[in-house]
Amino acid sequence: MPADRVAASTRHPRHQRRGEARLPAAVATLVAIALYLALPEQLLVAPRFVVPALEILLLVPLIAINPRRVTRQTRLSRVLSLTLVAVIGVTNLGALALLIHDLVAGAADSGQALLLGALQVWLTNVIAFGLAYWELDRGGPVKRTQSGRADLPLADFRFSQDENADTVEEVAEGSSVKSDWVPALLDYLYVSVTNSTAFSPTDTMPLSSRAKVLMAVQSVAALLTSLLVIARAVSVLK
Repeated sequence: MPADRVAASTRHPRHQRRGEARLPAAVATLVAIALYLALPEQLLVAPRFVVPALEILLLVPLIAINPRRVTRQTRLSRVLSLTLVAVIGVTNLGALALLIHDLVAGAADSGQALLLGALQVWLTNVIAFGLAYWELDRGGPVKRTQSGRADLPLADFRFSQDENADTVEEVAEGSSVKSDWVPALLDYLYVSVTNSTAFSPTDTMPLSSRAKVLMAVQSVAALLTSLLVIARAVSVLK
């Protein structure tokens, strides 16, 4: 048997794992902050440095609690992480609302600036909802890797790995049942990207009401950005 399949079938239980790396989530958050800082003035929901400063203040203690691996969770860290995601998401939806208002009011006269602003809002939308799914599903990143399956909250999403245990061997070995697989940040960012491009679930299905609501909000936001904002920008360019 190939070494990778042997490793997949003999992994330690999740409560013995080191947890997810902190770096990917921190980088995703910093990218979202940078995108907000680069928005045109008319799309800012607050003075340019107020929202990023708040987000940095929320991010720093999260990094201090879990500097390298996301393995520890306190009530404070849970509140801070959810608040951080909410601030990123809500401010970006506010920027989208301002962008649509400028379009309807005819205030946006630069097609290139409009396209750039739309891209920034769309990318932030992907990051914000990807982080939201990552923080909420099955109790969050700490719960998913540090608790036994019997102790996990109900899943918000059903991934293909969760139902691959009865397929061909080379697929089944990587399933949740046989390798104790759990989703990581990249999996949730992928869900966010596909939901923002297809405007609907693809290979990962929402199970809970909150997951369905979040995916619906994201789909509508992405649809408005893609169809209304970008279409108007292209017409301005012409």
